[in-house]
Amino acid sequence: MDTAPLLLCALLLDAALGEPKWLWARLPHPAVLMGRAVSALDQRLNTGSNRKGRGIVAVAVLVLGGGAIGTGLSLFGPVIVTIAAAVLLAQRSLVQHVGAVADGLRMSLQQGRRNVAMIVSRDTRDMDTSATARAAIESAAENLSDGVIAPAFWFLIGGLPGLVIYKAVNTADSMIGYRTDKYLHFGWAAARLDDVLNWIPARLTALMIAALSGGLHQWQAITADARRHRSPNAGWPEAAMARALNIALAGPRSYDGTIQPLAWVNAGGRVPLTAADIDAACAILWKTWGVFLGLAVLLSLF
Repeated sequence: MDTAPLLLCALLLDAALGEPKWLWARLPHPAVLMGRAVSALDQRLNTGSNRKGRGIVAVAVLVLGGGAIGTGLSLFGPVIVTIAAAVLLAQRSLVQHVGAVADGLRMSLQQGRRNVAMIVSRDTRDMDTSATARAAIESAAENLSDGVIAPAFWFLIGGLPGLVIYKAVNTADSMIGYRTDKYLHFGWAAARLDDVLNWIPARLTALMIAALSGGLHQWQAITADARRHRSPNAGWPEAAMARALNIALAGPRSYDGTIQPLAWVNAGGRVPLTAADIDAACAILWKTWGVFLGLAVLLSLF
């Protein structure tokens, strides 16, 4: 099955409809089902000794299960494949959630904090306007890569099975891929495989953002900032977004009441941020989506 024209249709369908509330109020979203699967494996396997081995088994189950589900759905033909792919892409919903933070900040700082708390895991209670905007923009950059470009990339490479496998692994990483006492060993396989699957998409996302903003001449600086980031992949789209907007991202922030002294991305960029900077980031999200859509068109033709 030729995946490029199906991806083109899926990208357009997702952009047009996003995640209809009327549908997902009645049915569990596939991401929710994946989360339940990860939670069940966590409860079942994350006990006793050899937790790293048990974590590898959990990831193997997710990969095999995701591949089987994707293959099974593919048997129903291109229409079902296109709809399923559109459901697992997140462009429109990403822009809506990030844009809601800007809308909230225009109402009040408290509303901005409430809205950003829906998309980030850091402490938001004491954020000022700049910190709130910064968190939203960082989430926009990172999720553009792992919520849009990466799943689209793996759909092109492996069809619907590749896309479902990627989303299952990415969901597992978001739930158990932490360096805590509970997940340091059990979540190791999920975190490492997610790193591998996002390696190319993260850099591709950064390249597209830089090209759109005329920042390719800053690629060395983007690379240097990305390599200072705590994540081997998230730093790439964040560094490109920071240069595109000429702002400073990342830096110290609070998790569970403890300040983490994280390095700044584009440390020489502007630090005071407003809702307008979030709007500018959302515009870049759509422009990058448009470039990838164009690539899908070219692949469909040739």
